[in-house]
Amino acid sequence: MIRLDRLVNVLGRFGVRLYCEPGARDTELRSVVTHDPTDPRRVGGDVFLAVGVATEARAVDLAVAANAVVALVRAAPPLDADALDRARRDGLAVAAVDPAVSWSQLAAVAYGLVLEGRETEAGRGPTDLFALADTIAGTVGGPVTVEDVLSRVLAYSSLQEHADRARTRTILGRRVPGQVRAALAERGVFAHLTASDRPLFVPPLREHGLNGRVVVAVRAGRELLGSIWVDADAPLPPSRAAALESGARTAALHLLRARASADLERQVESDGVIRLLEGGADALVTAQLGLPSGPFRVVALQAHVGDDQHAAALLTFEHVTTGFGWARPGRSALFGTTVYTVLPGGGTADRARDWVAGVVADTPGDVVVHAGIGGAVGLDRLPQSRQEADESLALHAARPRSEHAVVYDESWDEILLERLRRAAASGRVPAANPVAALARHDRENGTRYVETLRAWFDALGDHRAAADLLGVHPNTVRYRMRRMAEAVHVDLDSPRTRLALAIALAAEADG
Repeated sequence: MIRLDRLVNVLGRFGVRLYCEPGARDTELRSVVTHDPTDPRRVGGDVFLAVGVATEARAVDLAVAANAVVALVRAAPPLDADALDRARRDGLAVAAVDPAVSWSQLAAVAYGLVLEGRETEAGRGPTDLFALADTIAGTVGGPVTVEDVLSRVLAYSSLQEHADRARTRTILGRRVPGQVRAALAERGVFAHLTASDRPLFVPPLREHGLNGRVVVAVRAGRELLGSIWVDADAPLPPSRAAALESGARTAALHLLRARASADLERQVESDGVIRLLEGGADALVTAQLGLPSGPFRVVALQAHVGDDQHAAALLTFEHVTTGFGWARPGRSALFGTTVYTVLPGGGTADRARDWVAGVVADTPGDVVVHAGIGGAVGLDRLPQSRQEADESLALHAARPRSEHAVVYDESWDEILLERLRRAAASGRVPAANPVAALARHDRENGTRYVETLRAWFDALGDHRAAADLLGVHPNTVRYRMRRMAEAVHVDLDSPRTRLALAIALAAEADG
């Protein structure tokens, strides 16, 4: 058994897109049926595979006759509008698969998902974890939530009797509210979970709408995977505490299985995105990733906690690859300590900027995130957008600012100067250039020629404006300019010389 949203999420990797959704996304699917044109008998099933059906209208007719919840058709957009209207009237969801994807591959995945119920944390989480939460709640006598190490909700029991405000906010927000988590940390709850497998009673936090809780760690070996929380007014009796510990061991098995499946999905996605970013534009790859035709922007993200980049990068990658299909807009890859995400959308960078802001908002407060957003390009120019994203990321990391990301379109001038600085600093500019000579003169004689020359450039050659920048008299600027011209014999009337000096000054500033 699987839910409709999970089916579409996973099949999105194979190019399936939902075009008609008249019912609820959490509709449960329990059976699959494949159309057989040689068999006239009436068939029935929740998922209808329209194999060999020539038109969307015929596929909808057959699926409605089969009492299906969703019909999978093999067609390129746009789909028949009349057929989609008929599907909506009859409560049938319609999803289309790219014609480049084979029915045999699609059918294998659909049958496996529906009949075996292979759910993973890359989407909604294992449905049997919800069943486990119900079982634990019935045994220990209180509502239960199962959470990961970041206090995100993985599952919860259907028992909601006497649920407090904190539980309601946690379930609706899919994670423990920040203030509640901070208060629990201050009481040493998370330190206990890190060190012990024994259940811990947490007294009420009335100011945060939290009644008493009993919490136990979910652990595999020495690794903390998450925790189970039970609404309770007092510590659990020994028998119920033992049942909670047993439930935690069972939850660990579910989470390990979910992680293995999710890691495989993430690896497949990451490999496909890296191929695109390296210039391997391929219709099959884009279909498997579920990407539209473009344009796209590449977003480069780096995160760190103190000096540690690796753990923060993994955390960020896990976050941006949680969910599939409609659950998230882009497709991502982890390359070293950089997370690259291909986001659909041209025009302004507002959509990409908002996406980055969402990632930052969902990241723990001690994690610092730097981001760069490349220009909008077609599929075949994704490597170019990646380079722009890399350069924007480097600029954001080097010069922290209030905004969440540097956008190439808006900062191309700074990025161009950074390129010129790198070229100048790499040895391709003669070491004996005038700026280097002036800097040496300043060091040896205590003069301020380089500072004065930079101010003169910033003032566009206006001696009075340069004097204001330096806080000196205009005659001082004139005197220094005459003396430095004598010292290095530079022709400031030449446009080419002025351009070269500006580049050399930029390189000297970083050196």
